[in-house]
Amino acid sequence: MTGQILEKEIHEQPLILRELIDKEGANISRIAKSIRGNFHHVMIAARGTSDNAARYAQYLFGIQNKLPVALATPSIYTLYQRPPNLSDTLMIGISQSGQSPDIVAVIEEGKRQGQPTIGLTNDTTSPLAEAADHVINLHAGYERAIAATKTYTASLVSFAMLSAYLNGDPIPLSLIQKIPGLLDQTIDDASQRIPSFERYRDMEQCAVIGRGYNYGTSFEISLKITELTRILALPYSSADFQHGPIAMVQEGFPVVVVAPKGQVLDDMRDIAKILSVRHAELIVISNDPDLLGQAQLAIPIPVKCEEWLSPILTVIPGQLFALSLARLRGLDPDKPAGLSKVTETW
Repeated sequence: MTGQILEKEIHEQPLILRELIDKEGANISRIAKSIRGNFHHVMIAARGTSDNAARYAQYLFGIQNKLPVALATPSIYTLYQRPPNLSDTLMIGISQSGQSPDIVAVIEEGKRQGQPTIGLTNDTTSPLAEAADHVINLHAGYERAIAATKTYTASLVSFAMLSAYLNGDPIPLSLIQKIPGLLDQTIDDASQRIPSFERYRDMEQCAVIGRGYNYGTSFEISLKITELTRILALPYSSADFQHGPIAMVQEGFPVVVVAPKGQVLDDMRDIAKILSVRHAELIVISNDPDLLGQAQLAIPIPVKCEEWLSPILTVIPGQLFALSLARLRGLDPDKPAGLSKVTETW
């Protein structure tokens, strides 16, 4: 069966995150102490899957640390060579390989302007690691599958730990410790529903909707579906979806709704009701029984999960869904056509 490498790496994630939490906590604590009070804004440079992790960080640092967070536009630094004024800004670069020249260029410019810089990478000898003042090792081990899975969730956990250490609050750190166990449960529950995924083998397009902390999850699940299955998957926030894109929803149109309990749940319930009226095919990832009950395909996540940590769990059903659909469509999930593991962009 194809996709054995990707499947193995999806199932490795609980162990990987436990190792990350145990081995990198002291380093992230040291980094937080070193940079605390030295910035008032955060700018994050990333591409692809790493950019989706950055979207999570926008909400995480904005809500938990009250910091304004921007996503960098690397071409300003490379192609246009007109970098902005980065005063009072913490610069963070995310790259699994640490190789992409445009991400490295953003971090180098931040350092040139005297700003604190952090690199999140799975390769601590990479150009990104060499450029940054501080390095957070993702501890994901060698990721063989082209589609990133364990480096993505490791990036989310690294951000969660950095946020908690910046606040100096032990309670969030204790909640992070529980994530590997909850992830095990999520993988088990989602795996039991794999036979139901065959219903969607012939779909050609879908939408993926999330909001708040899970806005980035909608992008990451969309990316996994598109790169592994060649199905056009479009990500939206529930708010943006109602400003036009909802017009494409007709009877049977598949919509993945990512909606764990939290501040945005009522909004997600409302959009699910609107979609139901339009007879959309609802695929719901949630820990809310009422919302799960509205779905044609319901994929639960553990009830005892804080909203701010839920993206680490909610992406898992999306990974398994994309893996399974690729297999059903006769594609090799380990080797998506036209893609390579390391992509260098300028």
